[in-house]
This record gives sequence, structure tokens and C-alpha cells, in this order.
Amino acid sequence: MMVDPTLAEMGKNLNEAMKILEDGRKASDPDADRRQFSRSSIPGPLQGDGQDVASILQLVQNLMHEDEEEDKPSHRRMQNVGEQGHMALLGHSLAAYISVLDRERLRKLITRIASDTTLWLCRLFRYESGSAYYHEDDREGLLKVCRLVINTRYEDYSTEGYTVLNSRQPVIYQSATCRPGLGQHLCSQLGLPLSSLCTVPCNTMFGSQHQMDIALLDKLIREDVETGKLPLLLIANAGTPGAGHTDKLGRLKELCEQYGMWLHIEGVNLATLALGEVSSPVTAATRSDSMTLTLGPWLGLPAVPAVTLYRHEDPALSLAAGLTSSQPVEKLRALPLWLSLQYLGHDGIVEKIRHAVELSQQLLEKLKTLASIKTSVEDELNSPVVVFRFSQETSAESSGGSVEGYFAGEREVLDSLNRWLCERLAQLVPASGVDIVELEDEGTCVRFTPLMTAAALGTQRCDVDLLVERLTELVPVLNCTLRLRLDFREEVYRHSALSYIEDLSWPGLGAVRYEPRIEELNDSKRQLEVEKINSELLVKLGDLDADLIFSTGLEFGPEKDCIFIGMATEDLDVAELVDTIAALGRDIEENGRLLENMTEVVRKGIQEAELQLQKDNQDKLMEEGVLRQIPLVGSVLNWFSPFQSTVKGRTFNLAAGSLDSTEPIYSMKAQTGGLASPETPTSSAKRLPGQRLFRREGAGGSDSHSETSSVGQAEDLSRERFPQPTTPNPPSPVPDEAVSMAPESPETPQVLAEPEPTQDNGESLDDWERSRTTGRNQDFRMESSLSL
Repeated sequence: MMVDPTLAEMGKNLNEAMKILEDGRKASDPDADRRQFSRSSIPGPLQGDGQDVASILQLVQNLMHEDEEEDKPSHRRMQNVGEQGHMALLGHSLAAYISVLDRERLRKLITRIASDTTLWLCRLFRYESGSAYYHEDDREGLLKVCRLVINTRYEDYSTEGYTVLNSRQPVIYQSATCRPGLGQHLCSQLGLPLSSLCTVPCNTMFGSQHQMDIALLDKLIREDVETGKLPLLLIANAGTPGAGHTDKLGRLKELCEQYGMWLHIEGVNLATLALGEVSSPVTAATRSDSMTLTLGPWLGLPAVPAVTLYRHEDPALSLAAGLTSSQPVEKLRALPLWLSLQYLGHDGIVEKIRHAVELSQQLLEKLKTLASIKTSVEDELNSPVVVFRFSQETSAESSGGSVEGYFAGEREVLDSLNRWLCERLAQLVPASGVDIVELEDEGTCVRFTPLMTAAALGTQRCDVDLLVERLTELVPVLNCTLRLRLDFREEVYRHSALSYIEDLSWPGLGAVRYEPRIEELNDSKRQLEVEKINSELLVKLGDLDADLIFSTGLEFGPEKDCIFIGMATEDLDVAELVDTIAALGRDIEENGRLLENMTEVVRKGIQEAELQLQKDNQDKLMEEGVLRQIPLVGSVLNWFSPFQSTVKGRTFNLAAGSLDSTEPIYSMKAQTGGLASPETPTSSAKRLPGQRLFRREGAGGSDSHSETSSVGQAEDLSRERFPQPTTPNPPSPVPDEAVSMAPESPETPQVLAEPEPTQDNGESLDDWERSRTTGRNQDFRMESSLSL
């Protein structure tokens, strides 16, 4: 069998390139290292001698992964590029190679590729006598179809252009659940006013709330016809972008035939047409005038085009609309899909789609057994999309308060909790491919769409089991947080120094702000004081041995200078938590006041110390006599008749602002009585060994739930905490009974004041020198404080 050497080398180089990009290693084939690109003489940043292929691929690999070390760990979803993916990538390289063939050989080849691919797709998805248009943008096929319909309904459009539209304005109808911005894009590209777009609401009383209201659509069409407008095209869904529901396609097709409209269908549920057992609502899609298929996500094929299948008998109008092209190169878009379909085969394609549908059914069956989880599924037997959300426990007894209607803004709080739930599940089980979807009636939900993600992520049944297991662990955390929010708010209202912050978008226990009791400050200074106290309070709370997460909230949230508390568990003691926050904030505020008053206290203390020293020296002079003050006479007199001095030193207590005697210090030959910093004002004395903060004794909460919530809150929400202060924490208040200070404790610095030394005061010179050195050090500290 003859093999084109260029094709063989292209396949080999593609495999080597994929190894470099996926494994991060340089290709081992020496031939690949020697092959180089053609030399270029273009000046600028390009190297004059050029680089070989392996070096360039290595550069691409480095650019792809250069930011992974800098970024925080996150749940990246990397597509699993298997052999079928390699075939799709090879198709792009082959398209470039085939385009250089002579015109006749190129025409024969692309005709065969296009006809084969179209025939396979029409048979696979049961669309008889159809043509295919391949496009990169999944909206481009619908746009070309609109041009085809305009050329068909307006006979003089090709010659007179948009002026013929003035006689009867065309109208395009779309469902309210269509992709956002789709209708506006069509009007913009077609040059139509927005008045040519009619959005049809969904059912409100009967049927699915995600299906188009057919009775209302009929009424709108009749009104447009009566006003002289031309109903042109209807866009229906076989799987809405949000909930995955299917419109009543059979009834819509009858309505389109009645008014001579074109019916276009799109949606993920069209993939189920390839299965042997297809639900009747989706089967009606085979009667549509056109439909768009996105085979890339369904089959896990990278960089393959979307396909729009359509039926039309006039090839000239199709050419005018751009659905067919006379340029052979444009028809090569089908080549990657042509290769991939042959590689997978009919059975491989059907198996991938069936596997995705079975994953949805598996998840749906397991979700029915979970309390507090509500699903929104159109067809429980065949729906490939599962949408679920956390809801309240209406029957469960609450230890904190009533759940049903227990506060205003309940919908917003549930939306924030469901958003947290989805982010957490996506982190814990990245292969599941779950994402967030916003529905008009249900609110924020978690969506599982394996048809769009399973082939790329390699989702298996074990991943669905793991997803349900993690969901089972997170539901109690959500229930506890929802029940305890009211308790938290009531406890905060009991403290006058705390303000409860109502932020319904925060997925957690709530938010609180400490308000200082300083009324004489103006607004700007008070704001600075509030920011300072709450930032220090956040740091102290973060250092506690607790399972809760304390943060500054959402990055772009409306509330600032407050503390947000994360998810809670059943054994959380809300009263102790709020009391601790209030006590820590009060300590920080009092310590700040102490620093502000310290300068005045030190100044007065030094003045009093100087007066005491002068008085002690005068008393010493009167007690020892004048003769002992004469240098030579005093030494001889002290030798024969030693004199015991009764003058003692003084120690200055900054916290108490008083001068105390140093007699206890000298009697012990060391300074004693240093005070330790006050402990965190919590009920730690009542805590059992190993019990963490804010836990009630005998509560039914589990450590696994608490750990799940705390770790999850720290990772998924990516909250930024306040930076750690660069200066030491302010000194804690010292009780009045403190009478001395310890040099190694910076919280209670003291000034040592004493009279001139004598050799007869009962102490050795070494002891006296150590004491005096300590006093000098404390004097230096006080002078530094005054200078500051």
C-alpha cells in the first residue's frame, strides 16, 4: 500500500508535538530536533537564525503553563484529549496540506469529504434529505439560515436589497429561554431593527415554565400579520440553555406550517436523536427546517466546527445566503469532523452519547433520596440535563429558630448558599463538570450536563457517586447555617458595641461590625478608628482555634470594614461566638485608648518620680549626716561605723500610672511579678480537653462537616483577609494590683527610679549594678516613648 511520505511525517510530528505539550518533555526523536522552519530575514524580535520545531513547541508548552505556579490552586477543567482528539487536530494540519493540491484533485477530495460527512450526520441524527453547513461560531449557521429565509420570502431582495423589507417588516420569534443575546446578534448582523425581534414568554400556568407558551405565540403571530408584518422564522429549543427543557416541537411545527414560517431548532437534547430510544418531544426535531449540532462538546472533539443541517431545494438561494461556497478551501472545514467520525464509528458515537445520558439518570435517581435537594427536570426518564438546588428543611426541627419564612430576603440567601454549594462541588469533584445556572423562577441552581462535559472531562459513574457523597456531606452544613443565621442576628443585637450587617449575598452565618464608643470624634476619624479596630479584630479572630472562617467578605461586596463569618455546623455556640467578638473588640478599643493616653501618663509619672528621688536624697542626707558626705572622711567613717540606708527605689507602673517601691525586687534579687497577657475572653475554662472554640458540649455536629465547611469556605470563595499588622499589638490593660514589671514583657514597661547607690545598702555591687542597668534600660524606653 502506497503511503504519502508527507502525510506519514505529519502524523508522526503531531504525535511528538502532543507529547511535548502534554508531558512537558522535549521530543526524543532526533529527526524532529534537526527539522527547522525556513529562515526569515524579518528584523525585530525574531531571531535571525530561527529555531527548530522542538524548541518552538517547548516555548508554547511553557507559555501554556507559566502561570500555574503563581496562581492559587483552583479546580481547572482540562479537556482530556484522547486519540479521537488527535484525529481532530490532525484534520487541521491536513486541511493546510490539502489546500496546496492542484485544483482538480482538490475539488474531488473536498467533494468527497463534504458529501460523506453530511450523509453520516443526516443518518446519525435522523435528518433525511438534508444539507450541511460547517461553521466555527455556533451562531453563524442560524445567521445564514435567516439570510436564506429572507431571500426566499422576498423575491426581489437579491436586486433591491433592504428596501424590499419596508413593504412588510420581517419578524423573528424566539423563546424567552433562548441564549442571551442571540436575537440581538441576528438583528445586528442582518441589519434589522430590534423591533423585528419578538421574544415569546414561557408557560406560567400549564406545562413546564421553561417551555414556550404556544397559545401566546399564536396570538402574537396573528397580531403581527394584522399589522402588515411578515412572520419570518421561529427559534425553538430542544434543551434550553438553562434547565435543558424541550419546547413542544410538534405543535410549533404545525404553527409554522400554518403561517409559512421557518422552524429552526437548537439545544443539547438534539444529541439524543442518535440513540435508539428517543423521547417523542425530541423526535419532532427531525421535521424542522434546520437545526444546529455542536458535536465538539458532545463527543469530546477539540476544535471541530458546529454543523447546521437544513432542507432547501434551491441551491442558488443557498449560495446567495452563504450556506454553500464556490471556494474549495472553505469546504475543508469538515475535514477534522470527517476524520473524527471515522475514527469513532457509529457505535463509538452512540456509546458516548448514551454514557452521558446514563450519568444524568444515575445522578437523578440518587438526588431523589436526599432531603433539602429539589430537582428541576422535564423528563425523569430521558432528560440528559439535571438541575438541582438546595432548599429549606420545612419539616425538620430547628434548634435555632423557624426556617420557613424566618427572615426577609430568603430567596437571596438561598441563592448565595446554592452558589457556594456549586463552587464547593466543583472543587471537590472537578470531573463532574457541574456549573452554576441562574433560572428566573427557581433562582440559582447547580447544573449537571454530562453531554457537554463528560466526553472532555472523562466523567465516569464513580464520579457521580463521589458527587452525591460530597453533596450529602455539605447539605447538613447548609441547613445549620440557614437555621443559625437568625440566632446570630439576635445575639449581635444584644451587644450595643456590635452592628449587624445585612448582606444577603454572603454564603455564611452573617456579618458584624464593631463600633467604638467614641462619640467626640468626627466622621473621618471615626471611620479610620472603625477600620483599624475591625482589621485588628479580624486578625485576632483568625488566630483562634476554631473551625469557623472569618474574612472580609466578597471582593467587590458593598460592605466594608466588617467581619464576615463563614459556614456553620450544628454544634456551633452562637452566643459564645458573639460574646467573644464583642470582648475582643472591646479589648482592642481599650488598648488603643491606653496608647493614646500613655504619653501624658509617662510625663506625669516621670515628674512624680523626680520629686520622689529628690525627697529620698534629702532624707538620706539628713539620716546619714554631713560628715559622711565628705569623700575622705565619709569613707573612713563608713569603715569604722557602717550605716544601713533605709532609702528604697521606685518602679513606675504604666498601666496603673503609679509609683511603687522596689523593695520586693531587691529582696528577691530579681524583678518579679511580671504580668502575662490576658487570655482570649472565652469560656475556655468550661471547655473539655480537645474541644475547639465555639462548640457546644454534647452537640450532634460532626467534625467532618465542620472541616468540610471551613476548608471549603477558605478555598472556593477566595476571600482576602486583612494584612497582618507590621507593628506589635497594643499593650493589654494591666490590673491595678500590679506592682512591678518584668523586663521581658513589653506589654507593661516600667521606669525604675532609685537614689544614689551606697555600699552599705545590704546588696552587693554586682546586684546593684544589674538593677541600675535595668533601670537605665527602662529610662531609655520611656525617653523614646516621649520623643515619639
